[in-house]
Amino acid sequence: MDRFFRISERGSSVRTEVLAGLATFATMAYILAVNPSILGAIADGSGLKLDHGELVTVTALVAGAMTIAMGVFANVPFALAAGLGINAFVAYTLVAGDGLGWSEAMGVIVVEGVVMLVLVLVGLREAVMNAIPDALKRAIGAGIGLFIAFIGFKDAGIVIRPESADPIVSITRDVGTWNTAVFLIGLVLIAVLMTRRVPGALLIGIVASTLFAGVVNKLADGTPVPGAVRPDSIAEAPHFGLVGDFSFDFFSTLGAGAAIAVVVTVLMSNFFDAMGTALALGRRAGLTDDQGRLPGMSRVLLVESVGAVAGGAASASSNTIYIESSAGVEQGGRTGLANVVTGALFLIAMFFAPVVGVIPTAATAPALVIVGALMISVVANIEWDDIGIAVPAFATIALMPFTFSIANGIGAGMVLYVLIAALRGRWREIHPLLAVVAGVFVWYFLHGTV
Repeated sequence: MDRFFRISERGSSVRTEVLAGLATFATMAYILAVNPSILGAIADGSGLKLDHGELVTVTALVAGAMTIAMGVFANVPFALAAGLGINAFVAYTLVAGDGLGWSEAMGVIVVEGVVMLVLVLVGLREAVMNAIPDALKRAIGAGIGLFIAFIGFKDAGIVIRPESADPIVSITRDVGTWNTAVFLIGLVLIAVLMTRRVPGALLIGIVASTLFAGVVNKLADGTPVPGAVRPDSIAEAPHFGLVGDFSFDFFSTLGAGAAIAVVVTVLMSNFFDAMGTALALGRRAGLTDDQGRLPGMSRVLLVESVGAVAGGAASASSNTIYIESSAGVEQGGRTGLANVVTGALFLIAMFFAPVVGVIPTAATAPALVIVGALMISVVANIEWDDIGIAVPAFATIALMPFTFSIANGIGAGMVLYVLIAALRGRWREIHPLLAVVAGVFVWYFLHGTV
């Protein structure tokens, strides 16, 4: 084991790696509640809603399998799970917005993953990475953070997003509800725990909020906090009904051009987040070289790409590298053994779907807001004094929550960047591949598919 994972060579020990794996799982386990709450909240055009228990199963299954694969194949402590932002895009843009069925929406993820896998295999991923200005990459991450936070406030009942009204979004007048109280308790608790660097702060906050909601429902008449009720059982056999439930019919539903545009949208969002996260974790773990490059990056990206395919094929949404893996790195994790421990715990969690099912959206909403706050910090590194960069970056960030669409933000940012750079005569700053992608988005917007 020591030789396979190079534990001693990297200055670690089996005990340290096990503790690191436990720390990472404690920090990431919230996704077992959050991913089902996002994907299970929306019914497609046929009225189909994904089953909560089955969503817990596939969320844990793919996260466990891909995290172990990353540890064994790439030998790094970078855990994977369903990506926040991508899952929201699937639910609120592809299904609720574009009218795709759930199987079609997951087909988009499968295709996106296959494209990303091909780009890795032929060595083009870095070329595409270099085509997008750094400011837009950061803006995409920040915009997704705002989008996720908006969903959190909506789930908590703090803001109201009516179907058609003016204003588009408003603060609820009924803030004195138990649902709001559960949200605020969770939000403050998580924030305090994170300032004290308590491992698993997100998970602790979700559990504490759920327990509080359960007490409220027990003492009050009815269920003022929907969902927080005692489960019929603690554990049950996993449900694998969603595995393999994907379809490529979205090409005919949307049309070829629009279908390509949504695939590119998901690809861009997933693509850059994974590479940036891997490099950041590698630096923290001391695994990068003098030039900041991560040896074995191709293997890391290969597994991450397979995670996208596997996530779509299992209806769990695209799986990507989690920055929460830094908890394990800070615990001393330096090898893939930590990932094997984390992955094994995810697989065990498949059997406890009933427990996860009692967690109300008001308890998971604080995690979304906190994650959104963390994601927006990258705006500090955007060159706001350069208007040619500031305008596209701002459009990218603002339009995601304002239009409730990640696609709109990414597309608008790319189109504006190309137009402004071209009109300023800075043709050399426009990568040909970026111009092609911007052209696809222009077609996308003109045909009203977002």
